[in-house]
Amino acid sequence: MAKRDYYEILGIAKGASADEIKKGYRTKAKELHPDRNADNPNAEAQFKEANEAYEVLKSADKKAAYDRYGHAAFEGGMGGGGQRPGGGFGGGQGDFSSAFSDVFDDLFGDFMGNQRGGGGRRAARGADLRYNLGITLEDAFKGMQKSINVPTSIACDSCSGTGAEGGAEPTSCPTCSGMGKVRAQQGFFTVERTCPTCSGMGQIVKNPCKSCRGAGRVEKDRTLSVNIPAGVETGTRIRLAGEGEAGMRGGPSGDLYIFIEVQDHELFERDGGNLFCRVPVSMSTAALGGSIEVPTIDGGRGRVQIPSGSQSGRQMRLRGKGMPPLRGGGTGDMIIELAVETPVNLTGRQKELLQEFEKESENNNPESSSFFSSVRSFWDSMKG
Repeated sequence: MAKRDYYEILGIAKGASADEIKKGYRTKAKELHPDRNADNPNAEAQFKEANEAYEVLKSADKKAAYDRYGHAAFEGGMGGGGQRPGGGFGGGQGDFSSAFSDVFDDLFGDFMGNQRGGGGRRAARGADLRYNLGITLEDAFKGMQKSINVPTSIACDSCSGTGAEGGAEPTSCPTCSGMGKVRAQQGFFTVERTCPTCSGMGQIVKNPCKSCRGAGRVEKDRTLSVNIPAGVETGTRIRLAGEGEAGMRGGPSGDLYIFIEVQDHELFERDGGNLFCRVPVSMSTAALGGSIEVPTIDGGRGRVQIPSGSQSGRQMRLRGKGMPPLRGGGTGDMIIELAVETPVNLTGRQKELLQEFEKESENNNPESSSFFSSVRSFWDSMKG
């Protein structure tokens, strides 16, 4: 059976560039892989055929020979320094694992973090840090600048973060050639694992720094200034980029995340942008009406009119006296709930006045209603 044209197998045109050849093979490798075509008995043969085509066309010398002589260039008898005994340039069906390995990085490299041919593994980024910051409700209302003390890792001054004595640059790991990973071939699959020599860093330090013991960073407390915006709530997160833990051997620093916790207030309760305040009111003011002054979160005072006949639990609103918005919207309100107080420790004269008041109030006293009359009769009968 005559062999198919290699360009046709990969779905590319003659004269295709190296990138186009590689792209064509990638497409066919995904399409024809036996694991994805369990129901196709011809999938394995077609997959090997694509590998054979790519094995030839990826090499400039083999491609030139194929373009000139076709399949005859690999059938023996053509000679040439590039051939191996037994026929051709070694591009047969039995050696398709090396071809698949060439595109392994393109197919799976992003997933496995591969950096093949990249000149070494990038230094590891430092860890992100969390700091819990408690503030008062007044601080949350006004906003503030706050200094915090954060224990963290910083770049070592003695070695400038390189981890090597005197600031010398680390050398490429001889085991993995700076990749941070080593490979093992299993059939036509390539398995990667972390390099045991450099622990995945891609570099080794021959003479470690005495101050940081080769880590490139040391433990130290840092004082940072944090801007707390007005209107923050418990759970608000503030990010300080690059203020986290320093990376290993000169790697980039992580970030610092500050989580706000607004402490409970002795007078106000917060619900979003609104503030609730329970205010005691004398019995006479609640009955006769009047005005009272209440404290506000900004440190000032607000005046509230109390309608006559107000009962405990009645609410009134001071608009715009709540919390400022953090991400847009209007300022919240202050909601006042009345708590009518019963007088205690009465003098003799006060008791007389209340008794007179009770006699004069029989018509509008709740206890004069039919319900309370029935209750009073019930208790009188029980006593008898």
